[in-house]
Amino acid sequence: MRWFGSPLALLWLWLCCTPALGADPAAPGSYFDSSGRDDALAGGVKLITVQTPKGPFRVWTKRVGNNPRIKVLLLHGGPGMTHEYFEAFDSYLPRAGIEYYYYDQLGSAYSDQPDEPSLWELPRFVDEVEQVRKALKLDASNFYLLGHSWGGMLALEYALKYQHNLKALIISNMVPSIPAYSRYAQNVLMPAMDQKALADIKALEAAGKFDDPHYEELLMQNFYVYHVLRMPADQWPDPLMRAISKINKKIYVPMQGPSELGTSGKLVAWDRTAELPSITVPTLAVGARYDTMEAAQMQKIARGVKKGRYLFCPNGSHFDMYDDQATYMSGVIQFIVDVDSGRF
Repeated sequence: MRWFGSPLALLWLWLCCTPALGADPAAPGSYFDSSGRDDALAGGVKLITVQTPKGPFRVWTKRVGNNPRIKVLLLHGGPGMTHEYFEAFDSYLPRAGIEYYYYDQLGSAYSDQPDEPSLWELPRFVDEVEQVRKALKLDASNFYLLGHSWGGMLALEYALKYQHNLKALIISNMVPSIPAYSRYAQNVLMPAMDQKALADIKALEAAGKFDDPHYEELLMQNFYVYHVLRMPADQWPDPLMRAISKINKKIYVPMQGPSELGTSGKLVAWDRTAELPSITVPTLAVGARYDTMEAAQMQKIARGVKKGRYLFCPNGSHFDMYDDQATYMSGVIQFIVDVDSGRF
């Protein structure tokens, strides 16, 4: 009987027994009917021109499904990663009738990659998201914004400026304070590591050898498989590996810094904890027990906003949509269902 109370069982029952949201039971194919959509020729792909201080550039988006009431824009991590690791959602969101959009931010693999360092600033990325929203015709009646990691920071910043355009907000695996993130790495995660390996990692960092294969090997064996994705390295899923392989370090390093054990780039002092009460749209914050970011900080987001909910992934790490997938997907879908139905 315990199995039927598990997240996996609940998700299975939800997917098998629940009609697609907003779908006409007499026309179950309506979710996949792209008739009249201006992106039908390209299978849902739309290249959107965004204006920047350095001129116009194009960013890549792809729509999956149709639901006039629920449209989720996905903001990937990095900064400078790609949308690809969100492909796990393909196994869950269509059955729930959720329309969603993959999107590579400017500088990421499927979008233009201008060599313009001045563009890699948080406010400019917020402005880019707003331009994408307008181009996709999303509004407060249907616009759900889901940001993971750096994307969660971007989503939070977007909400602080443009929440009047949002139906709901989902901040996944992102704390409201980078100083708090760095303290957690320094005071909790690093002391728990193998200290010889940590010393070797620190020595390589001091020598600037961030691209040394041994540096990556040490991190994978002693940090990544515990706090980034709790699977053996040779079992990491293909969508995530493709996203990692395409990360644009010309964006990532200036903003995040070269080390994975804390932040030292432009975002080092970012802290929006005090502004959380000003967010009034329904908000889901997702945290995981083994994440690189302290789960209590994600819980703080849910408690700090006006209408918050906290989703805890007890078996998950930073990419908990993989290593605690049933908990993650059932919680995200349930939040969207509750907002859509007016129960939140």
